[in-house]
Amino acid sequence: MASAVEQFFTVKARIAAAEREAGRQAGAVTLVAVSKTFSADDIRPVIDAGQRVFGENRVQEAQAKWPALKQAFPDIELHLIGPLQSNKAKEAVALFDVIETVDREKIAAELAKEVARQGRSPKLYVQVNTGSEPQKAGIEPREAVPFVTRCREVHGLAIEGLMCIPPADENPGPHFALLEKLGTEAGVEALSMGMSGDYETAIAFGATSVRVGSAIFGSR
Repeated sequence: MASAVEQFFTVKARIAAAEREAGRQAGAVTLVAVSKTFSADDIRPVIDAGQRVFGENRVQEAQAKWPALKQAFPDIELHLIGPLQSNKAKEAVALFDVIETVDREKIAAELAKEVARQGRSPKLYVQVNTGSEPQKAGIEPREAVPFVTRCREVHGLAIEGLMCIPPADENPGPHFALLEKLGTEAGVEALSMGMSGDYETAIAFGATSVRVGSAIFGSR
């Protein structure tokens, strides 16, 4: 079986090829290596191979392994890509450089409070539930643009991007197209979309970052 490092280089090559095919600039798309459930020892070889942007699903799990890794590699950028509970806003602002899952008023208010208190401003993305799936986090598409506006005007948050996770059993293309349209309407630069199974499609639809876990680290 290929090692995580070999698979990392394969994914990097496929991202570069998808950028070329989509007529995008080389390096336009950031790879977020999703390291949830993997230990610091599993992650370290991929860091040594040059990867610096990682995604975690849970605040608590990230707290257990990332402070030491970030101390050793100060240029690491850590993304929270799983749902954020309001009682974890303090820890999330302290640890993460990007929080991709802002999706309701209460979270926006808590984040605003912590940003002011800690003087630390992670980049913030709004998660959009493009498939309107009841079991999934994210704001409804029709509410996304007004919510971004409220985050900015009511809570003073600088929202930089949108994020989505299309339904597993649907063609992801229309969902990526919808997120791209909403991003333009909301005036955001960043689009976090595409995972191990569909990141090349996401790149064709304008993703600025893709979240790839199992294609690098293997299945959990």
